[in-house]
Amino acid sequence: MNRLEGKVALITGGSRGIGAAVAFRLAEEGADTVLTYENSAERANEVAERIKASGRRALAVRADSADPEALTAAVDEAAATFGRLDILVNNAGVFHVGPLDDMEPAEIDRTLAVNVRAPFTASKAAVRHMDRGGGRIISIGSNVAERAVFPGLALYSMSKTALVGMTKGLARELGPRGVTVNLVHPGPTDTDANPADGPNAETIAGFTAVGRYAEAAEIAATVAHLAGPDGAYITGASIHVDGGFTA
Repeated sequence: MNRLEGKVALITGGSRGIGAAVAFRLAEEGADTVLTYENSAERANEVAERIKASGRRALAVRADSADPEALTAAVDEAAATFGRLDILVNNAGVFHVGPLDDMEPAEIDRTLAVNVRAPFTASKAAVRHMDRGGGRIISIGSNVAERAVFPGLALYSMSKTALVGMTKGLARELGPRGVTVNLVHPGPTDTDANPADGPNAETIAGFTAVGRYAEAAEIAATVAHLAGPDGAYITGASIHVDGGFTA
């Protein structure tokens, strides 16, 4: 399980949920790990300390993904602290839902800033440090990019669908530089923000083919595959890890 030995990974929004699961899995496979957080300093440091206890280096950096300068500085700090940057996981996101008529400009702006601009900004900053070849950029999308089963998802669905175009465009641009770019679309996943025992969980799980929520570790496993040597020939892809939600 040392396929990522010697690699350095940065996960945005890595203090909980899928982001934390990705951080743990990449560290388990040998990577030193940097994670960003906005407000959850205690939880982010707990993740970092758990990774350190496993024998890997880890760092938690505060950065609001809506702030391009702060995000770029976090990427540069990761590379400067550990001497390189090989893997970027664009995980941080916000989830604003509601009727079109009620959506405020501030909600629209923040959703697009965090869910669309931030992955592009972080990718731009990260690729400067991926000069050895073999770099990996992996973004976390959503099953609702293709199937919005409830009203009120238009803004969020739009923001995640934008990542498809970004992934394809960057894959074509960065392929000659030895960097792959991929997108993982999780289905309903058991996290604090969307618990498998929540009020609408039974209905949501019923939209999948397997009839259940994913564990965050199941999403992280696909990210780890794309980040490792076995994922070297995969780029420009949108991979659904959604239990058949979009089947």
